[in-house]
Amino acid sequence: MNSHREWSVSCRDIAGRRREVTVLVRQGQVVLVAPPGEMAIFTPLDVGRLRAALRDAVVDASVDSNQ
Repeated sequence: MNSHREWSVSCRDIAGRRREVTVLVRQGQVVLVAPPGEMAIFTPLDVGRLRAALRDAVVDASVDSNQ
C-alpha cells in the first residue's frame, strides 16, 4: 500500500503571515514540508496538531515500509 495521506498544520511566519507546515509519507519515510525559507511559529494548540500529524505519519510510514 502506498500512502498518499497528507496533514497540514497552521502556523505563522516570522512576519506574522499565515502559513502551513505539511506532513506526508513518501516511500516509508515521514516528510515535513515547511514554508520556504521561513520560520514556522506555532501556537500551543497547533503544536498538538503537528504532534498528532507526525504520530499518524509514523504509523503510515511503518505500514508502508513493512509491505
